[in-house]
Amino acid sequence: MEALLSLAFDNLSSYDGPKIRKGLRQVEGLLAQICLSNASSGRGRSSSLSSTVPNDDDDASAVAPRKDLAQLTQDPAFREFFKLQEGFEWNVAMRLISTLDRLMAKGSDGQNDLLILSALDLIQGVTLLHPPSKSLFAREQNMNLLLDLLEPYNCPAIQSATLLTLVVALIDTPNNTRTFEGLDGLMTVTSLFKSRSTSREVKLKLVEFLYFYLMPETPSPPRSDQRESVFQRSPSKLVAGYGVDGRNGRKRANSNGVITLTTAEKQQLLSRHLSSVEDLVKDLRNCAPFGGIVC
Repeated sequence: MEALLSLAFDNLSSYDGPKIRKGLRQVEGLLAQICLSNASSGRGRSSSLSSTVPNDDDDASAVAPRKDLAQLTQDPAFREFFKLQEGFEWNVAMRLISTLDRLMAKGSDGQNDLLILSALDLIQGVTLLHPPSKSLFAREQNMNLLLDLLEPYNCPAIQSATLLTLVVALIDTPNNTRTFEGLDGLMTVTSLFKSRSTSREVKLKLVEFLYFYLMPETPSPPRSDQRESVFQRSPSKLVAGYGVDGRNGRKRANSNGVITLTTAEKQQLLSRHLSSVEDLVKDLRNCAPFGGIVC
């Protein structure tokens, strides 16, 4: 598996569009084999992944029926992949974020936009397969990449894909949400929503994002090896900036010092940029679109 990742990383680090595309397809092929293939098991399956390099023209998703979560967690190849993601050298999300940064610097054209969309899709997939990688978006420079992609000059497809990536980056990760808020992410999102030039499709995605944002936060339970993880981040210190009383904030901090906010506190923050937040909260309470409890 390291050999395949090495080939993909070499291509992803290029400034040449076709090579970047090949690297993205190689990562996609690896993830597809882990998530979809049931052809083999045990050491044989793990080694077959290491020796297989997806063709640039192959359809990585047309492999086999998808696995359920129980099957995936018992798969030796998935376990090997997850273990590799714990370190900097083989972490895929980190390489994809760097690739995304370079693609954004190249400007906007049709082919480059397609590469950005592919990178965003893969970031979503990798961070769902390896949730600790989401902590990369606690860094301001990485979160800023997503906020830049929400600017009006980007095409609607990129804006929609970025909103979905943002949801994946924020879910069960309050530290990332505090970074998002600290970088005026709420202003970016609401400005896009209020803009007349924003497409209807993107506005619907924005409403979905706001419903998601207003949900009360529940951080992921810490892993037993979290102290040794290279992705562990210092707890957020930005309590005062969110209109939260310091003493109450500490009461809501978990054992790792992560500050979480309730729906009411998030409503107060969002109301600084949007006038109809109360209606959103009422809808959230009445419809419970995510099956959760609003408090």
